[in-house]
Amino acid sequence: MAPKNQDLSSRQLLDLIGLSEEDPLDLLADEPLDGLSGDLGAALRERYRSFTEPHRLVPGDLVSWKPGMKNHRLPRYGQPVVVLELLEAPVFDGQTDAGSTYFREPRDLVVGMLWETGPARGDLLSFCFDRRRFMPWAQEN
Repeated sequence: MAPKNQDLSSRQLLDLIGLSEEDPLDLLADEPLDGLSGDLGAALRERYRSFTEPHRLVPGDLVSWKPGMKNHRLPRYGQPVVVLELLEAPVFDGQTDAGSTYFREPRDLVVGMLWETGPARGDLLSFCFDRRRFMPWAQEN
């Protein structure tokens, strides 16, 4: 017989999934919005140019987010992840609808990252992303 689920407070649940008041994970937390207060059109064109700039990636490469392209909590900006696979046919999340930022996002890059907390600490976990949002990692990033 399976053990009964223990009742958790919302604070305990957030701690279990790695979100807490002491260590929040916010999508914009580690990128200042400096430079966006001026010409918004120029900033948008620069982000578009960066988004559409292709990088030749191969399995084994270390990559990180392009500046201004992070749309998931992890990995953090500047954190390297390793390319595990480049998918020829992108995968689309069938659970999101048109109101989601992930609607029709082509996930064609499989990366591996070392998990940093909990029982899986140090394990290599894989995640799928849109490769247009990533660039080769350099230690200075």
